[in-house]
Amino acid sequence: MCNGVHRIETAVVLTLGELMGDAPLLRIHSQCLTGDVLGSLRCDCGDQLEFAMRAISRENRGLLIYEQQEGRGIGLMAKLQAYALQDRGLDTVEANVALGLPIDYRDYGLPVAILRHLGIGRVRLLTNNPDKCRALKWDGIDIVEKIACEAAPSPHSIGYLLAKREKMGHTLRRI
Repeated sequence: MCNGVHRIETAVVLTLGELMGDAPLLRIHSQCLTGDVLGSLRCDCGDQLEFAMRAISRENRGLLIYEQQEGRGIGLMAKLQAYALQDRGLDTVEANVALGLPIDYRDYGLPVAILRHLGIGRVRLLTNNPDKCRALKWDGIDIVEKIACEAAPSPHSIGYLLAKREKMGHTLRRI
């Protein structure tokens, strides 16, 4: 529960090819209306989604779990409030804190349940997020390879990416 609102988790799962056998490519992607749909330049979400889908397509095998956890789980309205604070000079982490919200409120229980339902216990994970890796490992999913899912920084996204790297521990080498 964030801000007194109980959330119901939902996700869309896209699969390509045979998922059994060797560990398939996996991207767990949190919904980002502003980046994925509207093409926002302040985040890397849309670029990460495209990168992951191209990687899975190249291998002709893998899955994308698209979770409805907008704004690192705080929801669209709170995310837009955080954007307003970012426009005043706060970074993405500072904005959430100023709003009294968690820095990252996502939960990876649903993706783990989906993987178990599909009979997948080993994956090659497309991510830069160490929390995502820890959560999957904690719940018994073997990450046999972590593959960077990194977008090229732009003048509009550099502050966001720096905050993710320096304050959240994301593996970002291009900045």
